[in-house]
Amino acid sequence: MMHLNLLRLGACRVPSRLMSTKSTSVEINDKTGVAILSMCRPPVNSQNVQFLRDLKSSIYEIENNKSRGLILTSANSNVFSAGLDILEMYNADKEQLGTLWTELQNVWIALYGSGLPTAAAINGHAPAGGCLLATACEYRAMLPNCVIGLNETQLGIIAPKWLMSGYQNILPQRLAERALTQGRLFTTEEALKAGLIDEIVNSKEEALEKCLNFIGTFAKVNPLARSLTKLQFRAANIKEFEKIRQKDVEDFVSLASRPEVQKVMGDYLENLKKKSKK
Repeated sequence: MMHLNLLRLGACRVPSRLMSTKSTSVEINDKTGVAILSMCRPPVNSQNVQFLRDLKSSIYEIENNKSRGLILTSANSNVFSAGLDILEMYNADKEQLGTLWTELQNVWIALYGSGLPTAAAINGHAPAGGCLLATACEYRAMLPNCVIGLNETQLGIIAPKWLMSGYQNILPQRLAERALTQGRLFTTEEALKAGLIDEIVNSKEEALEKCLNFIGTFAKVNPLARSLTKLQFRAANIKEFEKIRQKDVEDFVSLASRPEVQKVMGDYLENLKKKSKK
């Protein structure tokens, strides 16, 4: 218990080292060695190419600094991440679509394949790509009155096979299949009941503390043994991902560039404009 108490103390009082990119900031606590990676692309952390590159760069920098763990959260008070930026998908050419999807793949494999203990402090809504990031982590604490899930089918696209497999590692297969085909977004309470998140918390600070405590449970475990064990559990999915990686990009580009899918995106953006004017 002393170690966990030191983690809590360190999280509040010990000076930390800071790194940042255009759309992320990283705080590495010198006492605990745990890094807090905050997404900060207003207003909703939508995932465009630059954001995804910044996120990937920050994840790798945290690993290269030999941090003891990584906590992913949002600088936004209402949204963890809103997913792929529709503005970069609508009326985009095939090369642009391919680049966007490739960068999403890069972020997922960096986070899902990280040897570090990873946790998500979900302090807002986490649809689509936000859910992708959260479920790539090992532990999730989420605020009430939010939603999380993969709602790609509502936009006429589909979650990739590698993400479906990761979803099935968390949810029972029947529930995962139904949720993916419906494009279902779970409320915080539904997500806890289904096992999509681990705990409900009342504030971002509490979410960060719970994540810190989770990482602290590995304090007496050999880091290399822990990392190798984690990656053995994830190896089959990672291997399958690498095998189909290029085809996955091609399939996404083919689907996202179809006129009927582009129309759905256009209608979605138009609805957002109308809501913003009210």
